[in-house]
Amino acid sequence: MGPGRMGAVGMPLERSKDFKGATSRLLARLRPERVGAIAVILLAVISVAMSVAGPKILGHATNTIVAGLFSPRGINFEELHRTLLLVFGLYVASALMAYVQGRILAGVVQRTMFRLRADVEDKLNRLPLDFVDHHARGDLLSRVTNDIDNVAQSLQQTLSQLLTSSLSVIGTLVMMFVISWVLALIALVTIPVSMLILKFIAKRSKRKFLAQWTHTGALNAQVEEAFTGHTLVKVFGQQHDVEQRFHDKNAELYRASFGAQFISGIIQPAMMFLGNINYVAIAVIGGLRVSSGAMSIGDIQAFIQYSRQFTQPITQLASMANVLQSGIASAERVFELLDAEEQSPEPAMSGVDEQRRGRVEFSHVSFSYDPMNPLIEDLSLVAEPGHTIAIVGPTGAGKTTLVNLIMRFYELDGGVITLDGHDISKMHRHELRENIGMVLQDTWLFSGTIRENIAYGNLDASEDQIREAARATYVDRFVHSLPEGYDTPIDDEGTTVSAGEKQLLTIARAFLADPALLILDEATSSVDTRTEVLIQHAMSALRSNRTSFVIAHRLSTVRDADTILMMEDGRIVEQGTHEELLAMGGAYYSLYNAQFAGAAAEIS
Repeated sequence: MGPGRMGAVGMPLERSKDFKGATSRLLARLRPERVGAIAVILLAVISVAMSVAGPKILGHATNTIVAGLFSPRGINFEELHRTLLLVFGLYVASALMAYVQGRILAGVVQRTMFRLRADVEDKLNRLPLDFVDHHARGDLLSRVTNDIDNVAQSLQQTLSQLLTSSLSVIGTLVMMFVISWVLALIALVTIPVSMLILKFIAKRSKRKFLAQWTHTGALNAQVEEAFTGHTLVKVFGQQHDVEQRFHDKNAELYRASFGAQFISGIIQPAMMFLGNINYVAIAVIGGLRVSSGAMSIGDIQAFIQYSRQFTQPITQLASMANVLQSGIASAERVFELLDAEEQSPEPAMSGVDEQRRGRVEFSHVSFSYDPMNPLIEDLSLVAEPGHTIAIVGPTGAGKTTLVNLIMRFYELDGGVITLDGHDISKMHRHELRENIGMVLQDTWLFSGTIRENIAYGNLDASEDQIREAARATYVDRFVHSLPEGYDTPIDDEGTTVSAGEKQLLTIARAFLADPALLILDEATSSVDTRTEVLIQHAMSALRSNRTSFVIAHRLSTVRDADTILMMEDGRIVEQGTHEELLAMGGAYYSLYNAQFAGAAAEIS
């Protein structure tokens, strides 16, 4: 799913593909809250019953007044007061029940969403890396945040409204038949007409809402892209183009949103129109029945009130259709994430606190991202403890893939990788990775202090250990120039420190972890030459008794490696020391000359 497919502010991108299935799964998630759900239903029934009984009792009060006007004794105010107090008490009790119902329902929904968020978080930790690689980051974030929020909001609105509105329709209809079955049949005529109108409007509003959500997602992705790369936009003078594309997409969103909101907004006035027609018919026919003595004035008053109450919940049910559809579509997107294929099951933790030496062996390893395009085939190599293995080669040769396989970010298609004689595919991933320290070319820092970012490599580290790692990687040198030292706050983008300083922090973090195996993927690409030399010296000391895999494009950084692997098209074409590979005059020799001899020729 590419950029632009995700919705914003919880809007789903498309109609639910399996409305019934998604609804069933969503309701199944409410099972742990069955006690609360039953309480909500009972309170709704009691609240609606009290509310529905009100007009009938008020009709009795009207009959009391009318009878008193024509009686020599006058109006029986004692009975009238009792009747009015009863109605007042019923309405107060109904409102109180509705309040308690809403409070319980909020707890039911939010606890359900709490568990759903926890399940999604656990699922994300069990997903293989290739799932993340094949899904837009914005889409995953939207499913985890916006879609779950939209499901919560939809459940909160629709469960309460659907329940009370449905009960109100049933209760009101029963009371209408009790008072006059003739007038009740007249009121029922509006239901099929209402359904036809709703079907006509909903059919057209779905297309409009789909267009609105699609354009919203596209605009959201475009804005995110422009703000993320705003520096490049300004450098290449593309502000006008970005603004124009935003204007065009914004105009499309405006037209789609206008149509969606206009069409869906027709529902309520259409229902009100039908309600008014129904009201006129009942008033006229009811008046005729009162004049003929077939009904009392109190009954016709109660029936008119019921007729108004009858159309209101139907209108509410209609307005809930879009909200429910939106929530179910979001739920379906969340369930798609929960149903995604997980990485291979974890073996049990060994429980053995074994000191790793860091011997890594690849034995006839094969791997490809796409089965139709093989990448690594029958690769074998051995990295002895304490040795530094440099991996060089052109872009796409498989250098980073090699270390990703060591980390078990991907599973092998064939062959075996062992760490100190243990097959890593049979090791628990946490047990494997706690022995590995990794520094990537793309630095990652989180919001916090410099001290907290370094300590991320070992949360149990003491202050002395943190400062020792900082001194070893020359972080201590620039930290003292900052106003707050190690307590200097930095954001997740690391804007308060330079690119080179960010990379030093990530290296310090890896060193503090004290791993048996170090993986450095272009770890010095963002530091100046002098700092790079200092880091190389620090690495030499810290690599003692550790195996190190160093991926490098700048061959000057790997001259001292114990073994250099020259890779092309997923194969190791040459291996040896720097001097041995130069003496071969092969692929490494050509790459080395392309970087240094070629550059010198151009300068001269």
